[in-house]
Amino acid sequence: MADIIDLDVYAAGGRAGFYADPYPVYEELRARGPVHHVRTPGPGPAEELWLIVGHEAARAAFTDPRLAKSPPWDMAGDLIGPHLLFADPPEHGRLRSLVTREFTPGRVAALAPRIQKITDELLDAMVPRGAADLIAALAFPLPFVVICELLGVPDIDRDRFRRMSTQVVAPTSDEEAAAAHVEIAGFLDDLIEAKRSAPPADDLLSALIRTTAEDGDRLSAAELRGMAFLLLVAGHETTVNLIGNGVRALLDHPDQLAALRADMSLLDGAVEEMLRYDGPVETATHRFTTEQLEIGGTVIPAGVPVLIAIGDADRDPERFPDAGRFDIRRAPRGHLAFGHGIHYCLGAPLARLEGRIALRSLLDRCPDLALAEAPDSWLPGVLMRGVRTLRVRW
Repeated sequence: MADIIDLDVYAAGGRAGFYADPYPVYEELRARGPVHHVRTPGPGPAEELWLIVGHEAARAAFTDPRLAKSPPWDMAGDLIGPHLLFADPPEHGRLRSLVTREFTPGRVAALAPRIQKITDELLDAMVPRGAADLIAALAFPLPFVVICELLGVPDIDRDRFRRMSTQVVAPTSDEEAAAAHVEIAGFLDDLIEAKRSAPPADDLLSALIRTTAEDGDRLSAAELRGMAFLLLVAGHETTVNLIGNGVRALLDHPDQLAALRADMSLLDGAVEEMLRYDGPVETATHRFTTEQLEIGGTVIPAGVPVLIAIGDADRDPERFPDAGRFDIRRAPRGHLAFGHGIHYCLGAPLARLEGRIALRSLLDRCPDLALAEAPDSWLPGVLMRGVRTLRVRW
């Protein structure tokens, strides 16, 4: 078995350095091969798993049937319930088809005027101040309000929900993560029960409660909780980081920012380059080997967890020439920021729409936008890629 690489020891600056800039670590690993036995940085106890780097290997891993999403242990005690990130065919296809009956491109496109209005209201409150934490003022509340309205979630304490959600996707300890799952599960159970007993509404969660396939199949109570969790948490966390990382990339590259300001027709391409260059998700969620397999000459044992390093795949020069350069005119050429294959992110169209509206509106309203200070507080762990705060001025 290959030697274990401790990622936070391997990184310059240790754990904090890895969180701030994991790309040099991934680049060194990629030069040595596509698969590595690693120990992940905390918080909490380190996890030993297998990491796949490089675009070609990552893309292949996303569709390899020997890498399952369902954990090799009994999930009967799971608080959240079944959802797409833990499901394999045929169950995955069943769940996804029931959700996509209601979460349609048309429903997403129809949100554009409302997303613009929320963005304008947030900027109305932010712009007169002259400086702000962009995460707290725009990047978090915009997708949070949008997904809550889409699902039909009543007004809840934003600070409380942000704390719960962050502890799920980037926990500071195992204890905090467990407590957050308990809290969110209870909240979702109460919400679903309230919607079951209320008159029919036109929000997405109410539609999912009612939706029935041609054969009579419906989402169970546990599946509803799981899907509501996935849509509510994943439905805003990715966009928070897309906006935060994207704005930071623009401000770190004044020539690209000037080019975008001069020609807003570049906006769609700019969003794709933001997703590629420093995307919101660093690694895909866990997969598990169903049998021993060999990738690039390295044997991975059966029954072990595997992570696909999306962030590295999208910095691979074999796929993207001069991959470390941020270039909003670059042809996207199939970045993996939203995954690949049957688990491609269901919410990608919504994240893109929110990102485009937020960025255009921010740049229109803040012509002198600049970093007020260098970001120094990064989300922990290897799943989400983003900053806790982003101080800007204008």
